[in-house]
Amino acid sequence: MKTEIIRMLKDCDGYLSGQELCRRLSVSRTAVWKVIRQLQEEGYRIEAVPSKGYRLLESADVLTKAELESCMMGRRLGGNVFFYEKTDSTNCRARELAEQGAAEGTLAAAECQEAGKGRRGRNWSSPPGTGIWMSLVLRPELEPSRASMLTLTAALAVTAGIRKVCGLEPQIKWPNDIVLSGKKVCGILTEMSTELEAIRYVILGIGINVNMEAFPEEIAATATSLFLETGTRWKRSELIAAVMQAMEGYYGRFLQAGDLSGLMDEYMAQLANQNRQVQVLAPAGAYSGICRGINAAGELLVEREDGTVEQVMSGEVSVRGIYGYV
Repeated sequence: MKTEIIRMLKDCDGYLSGQELCRRLSVSRTAVWKVIRQLQEEGYRIEAVPSKGYRLLESADVLTKAELESCMMGRRLGGNVFFYEKTDSTNCRARELAEQGAAEGTLAAAECQEAGKGRRGRNWSSPPGTGIWMSLVLRPELEPSRASMLTLTAALAVTAGIRKVCGLEPQIKWPNDIVLSGKKVCGILTEMSTELEAIRYVILGIGINVNMEAFPEEIAATATSLFLETGTRWKRSELIAAVMQAMEGYYGRFLQAGDLSGLMDEYMAQLANQNRQVQVLAPAGAYSGICRGINAAGELLVEREDGTVEQVMSGEVSVRGIYGYV
C-alpha cells in the first residue's frame, strides 16, 4: 500500500483526499493515515489539510523499497525490488536471489554497502546517503562468451540515465567505467554463473557516485560525483528509475541482435577512448596504440604503431588524460 500511496501522491498535481485514497485502495482512513505518518518519518514532506487531503510538497532523496517501486517504469526490468539499509554487497544479495530462483529483472539496491566490490577484487566505497549501489539479475539465453557485452550495454544505460536526469554528457571508459571531467563517476561489475554451455544468470552491479561532497585522499584525484560536477543534490530513486528504463531498451536491442551491432554507433559516440592513445596492460605484456572503437563483440580495437589492429577482450586499459595516466 505504501508504494501505491507514494505513486498516487506523485501523480497528483494538487491535494488527494483521504476519502479518495481509501476508495482506490479499499482500506480505512486509519490505515491511510498510518502510512502517511510513516512516509513523513522517512523524509517525505507531505502536507495534510482538513477537507482537502494530502499533498506531496517535496519528494526528498528517500531510498526505500516502496520509493523504488513507485518509480519503476519498465515491464521487463525492475518489477521485483529488494532493498537493504545495509549489506555487504548488492552483487552478493543479487546472486543469492538468483540462486533462489529470482526472475529476470530482479533488482537489489542498498543504502549502504560494507564490502562493495569493484573489478579485480578492489573495494568500492559505498557510504550511506550518497550513492547508488544496485545489482540487476539477468537471465539471457546466450552463450557465456557473450555475457561480457552486457557490461557495455549497461554503460549505455547509465550514461542515458545521467543525461536524462542531470543534463550531463558523461563518457564511457571501456569497458566498465563512466567518467565526467576525466574522473570516474560510475563503475560496473559483471558476474556470471554458467551451466554447461549456457548462462544460468548474470549479475550486473552498478555503483554511481551521486551526492558525495568529497572523496578519501587516495582517490580524490580520480573520482567525482554528480554533486561535485553540478553543485546540485540529485534524487537517487529517479536516477535509478531512469537507468533501469534505459537498460530495458538497450537490453532488448542487444538480445534481438545477439551482439552489439545495433548499439555500436551510439557506444562509440560516447567512448572516452575513441581516437586517443591507450595503454593496454595485457597478460602478455603492456603496449600502446590508438583506440579505433569497438567491434560487434564489444572488443576494443587498438591500432599499434605498425598499423596492426589488436582486438582487446580483457585486461586493464589506461587512457591518456584519464585517471592520471599521461
